[in-house]
Amino acid sequence: MTPADAPETIQWITNQYGFDPEEVRQWVHHLHFNWPLSVKAINPDGHTIGLLNMSNYRIEEETESIVARQPDLLARLNAMKYTAVFSFIVAEPYRHTRLNYDMIMSIWPDLQQFDFVFIPVMHRLKTHLYWQRWGAREFFRDNFSIYYMLPLSPQAKDLTSQLPIPPASAQ
Repeated sequence: MTPADAPETIQWITNQYGFDPEEVRQWVHHLHFNWPLSVKAINPDGHTIGLLNMSNYRIEEETESIVARQPDLLARLNAMKYTAVFSFIVAEPYRHTRLNYDMIMSIWPDLQQFDFVFIPVMHRLKTHLYWQRWGAREFFRDNFSIYYMLPLSPQAKDLTSQLPIPPASAQ
């Protein structure tokens, strides 16, 4: 993807999550989107059927409460190199197909340069188990979201092994 995909991204995020379009526009333009790492899936007719938007924004930009509640954990996380899944939307007819897997796998080699992938998931979304199946581990939660890390490096895997087991009712 490129910055030219911003208007379509704003529309998709607005439609999917019901956020205010102007607020989404601010996020897309100011939260360090990693356009080259982001993925747009297009069907044979040329229509977009999925967007995986990656961002280089920091954990504390997503959840300010971690600064006060878990400063040591935040420092350990920020000492590593990471990227974030800002949004991952697949058009309804393509959900529960290989499309989401194929989108992630298209950037998997590029993700290996990072220690982990930061994945914030709002409580109301149904993708918690999806990310857990990929190996993501919860490291923090607030009133809005549960925050996961998908460990890629030995250092990140070591940190996840030290995290407390989240309550079964987390999802």
